[in-house]
Amino acid sequence: MSDRQRYDRATARLAPPLAVVDLDALADNARSMTRRAGGKPIRVASKSIRSREVLRRVLELPGYQGIMAFTLPEALWLVSCGFRDVLVAYPTADRAAIAALADDERASREITLMIDSPEHFPLLTGRHPIRVCLDVCAAYVLGAFRAGALRSPVRTPAQAAELAEQIGKNPSLRLVGLMAYESQIAGLGDLIPGPYGVAVRAMQRRSRRELAVRRAAIVKAVREVADLEFVNGGGTGSIETTAREEAVTEVAAGSGFFHPALFDRYSNFTGRPAALFALPVVRRPAPGVVTVLGGGYPASGAGPGRLPVPYLPEGLRYNGDEGGGEVQTPLHGRAADELKVGDRVWFRHAKAGELCERFSTLHLVEGDHVTGTALTYRGEGQTFL
Repeated sequence: MSDRQRYDRATARLAPPLAVVDLDALADNARSMTRRAGGKPIRVASKSIRSREVLRRVLELPGYQGIMAFTLPEALWLVSCGFRDVLVAYPTADRAAIAALADDERASREITLMIDSPEHFPLLTGRHPIRVCLDVCAAYVLGAFRAGALRSPVRTPAQAAELAEQIGKNPSLRLVGLMAYESQIAGLGDLIPGPYGVAVRAMQRRSRRELAVRRAAIVKAVREVADLEFVNGGGTGSIETTAREEAVTEVAAGSGFFHPALFDRYSNFTGRPAALFALPVVRRPAPGVVTVLGGGYPASGAGPGRLPVPYLPEGLRYNGDEGGGEVQTPLHGRAADELKVGDRVWFRHAKAGELCERFSTLHLVEGDHVTGTALTYRGEGQTFL
């Protein structure tokens, strides 16, 4: 039985638009990532999942430990729901949430905030000391050229050690971790044709070598002034290379569980699409064309490939003049003539967790049956960004 037949049969009694998570594919992807991690624990990036139930299932699997959240209010909510060891991956200026954290003994034990400047110090005060993680710039820089996200102003061992010393002198803070995320490797697929692809692969090779040396030196310098519990690095696209660095104690991953369309572009791993959404055919306006309800669910970021990908049946594409619509989306291609009004078209989102901002429920599929449901953050009335 084909995947399309399985998903159609499993959801036959449900009305689209709807979203599913294929639990077998999710488990395969999770096992693949733990093999790539080579025994180092993987911290689960919640922004790529955005469902408490799916997070719980993933964290029950061998090799997964802790959450990397994307906002402090999210982290507070997750801890209130029983999750532990939550690292907020981005600095916060949310005074109300910080006050709630610093006033809550349990939350103060379980949540770690990101910091990259003394400018954060005045915000981070309260009744209980706040655990913090030092964010280090992992971008590749060669003269005026930079590849990778422009995140932290802290780049060198001396800068990291200086900030660590300043944190150590602040009684409101406790430095427990260090993070360096190499987006130019972990978040940039290398399966790119032509000269640009050659340049990307060359940049990534040089960046890996440069960062391994620099990250080790930074960790050594910081450990001389602080007792670090963890050093986090990498992402789905760089698990195996980041995990090989002795200085790194854990890696992060999120998108690899659902394996969205942008993650087809990596040569070092393959995954199974695990999160899909179905839209119903509502028109057949012309030969070779069908129109589905909804579909304008673009992913954040710049560049091509941000629209969801028509996945099943194969052979459908967007009209270049319209793309995904606010309410309806025309699709062209040979498969259109085989579809009837009421049939489903299955899509893959370009990114992972952003799909969950469009649906309140994920239907959990095993084989050709729906065996359960999982509310998304949206379904629980939680919208953190």
